[in-house]
Amino acid sequence: MGNGFTCMPGKDPRRGTSGGGFGSRSKRVSGSGLGSWRKRGMSEEDEMLHRQALAIARQQLSQRFEGSMSRRVDGSMSRRIGAGGNGAVSSRRRDLPDSVKQPPIVLENLETKKIVLIHGEGFGAWCWYKTMSMLEEAGLEPVALDLTGSGIDNTDVNSITTLEEYSKPLINYLSTLGDDEKVIVVAHSCGGACLSFIMEHCPGKISKAVFLAATMVKDGQKPFDVFTQELASADILLQESQFLLYGNGKDKPPTGLKFDKQQIKALYFNQTPTKDIALATVSMRPIPLAPIMEKISLTPEKYGTVRRFYIQTLEDMMLSADVQEKLVRESPPHGIFKIKGGDHCPFFSKPQALNKILLEIAQIH
Repeated sequence: MGNGFTCMPGKDPRRGTSGGGFGSRSKRVSGSGLGSWRKRGMSEEDEMLHRQALAIARQQLSQRFEGSMSRRVDGSMSRRIGAGGNGAVSSRRRDLPDSVKQPPIVLENLETKKIVLIHGEGFGAWCWYKTMSMLEEAGLEPVALDLTGSGIDNTDVNSITTLEEYSKPLINYLSTLGDDEKVIVVAHSCGGACLSFIMEHCPGKISKAVFLAATMVKDGQKPFDVFTQELASADILLQESQFLLYGNGKDKPPTGLKFDKQQIKALYFNQTPTKDIALATVSMRPIPLAPIMEKISLTPEKYGTVRRFYIQTLEDMMLSADVQEKLVRESPPHGIFKIKGGDHCPFFSKPQALNKILLEIAQIH
């Protein structure tokens, strides 16, 4: 499946997102669509908490992560490993504290300044607000997209039946690019399935593919197969019937998956600041099951032509360091980076460390 579209250039490659998402500093947080939350049946208490969390997000954006923010996210180290996928440790250790700023980069030397950020399961473009700010400060042009049924996209998750449909906002965005224009795509968690899908169908539009604690599948593999290697996570996600949605009736296979607030704190946010947990708790939405249960077809002639990079999160409780290591061992990327002290969501728990890695990847030729 999935052969019914091609990546055609649009008339205006400078357009931002072609749907939900953040494409500029002024719209990044305010575009979270508070009005749509009431439509989804959010309680007044949860809506108030959501508004408070968004206000906190705006305040954090203006702080530029100095002072108390720098003290709170401390001591992270990252290092680049195995350039070219050969498994050798690079001689250049990335061991600066998380609070130390990245040296300025030479923008003229970059293959592209555009970085597209793809969220993982349950999240939306809103989760990248720290990363967006830092990349913009470095002179890059980040865009965060809402996948179908995510963030402020009001599509019913029970109606999403294919990975292509789930990835449609990314497909639409790539179609706006010029003939020779490429972007770096960064995908988190199950968003890695969308990235793999796009690498197969639009390889000419992607300069580099970055998998952030993500499902980097092999040919013929289902994205959810990655999580079945993590028995505790798989049990929590699928064996507990109260987390499943049956959009077509109880006598039919489940169509979606919802999140328990307490369990996602332990799985996703074991190192995340409390304020960001509050934001995520009221912002995360159910996810469609069909896209992550779909087998993905990948070929060396298309998928294999795009340079891949993997960022491992070493204190990850959702996708353990062992499982991530297995992913890169079975399908070696061009380069491997590691974030120490970060959970499954380093855009919350270790934003500076993540930013330094993304800037380094952007400068690789």
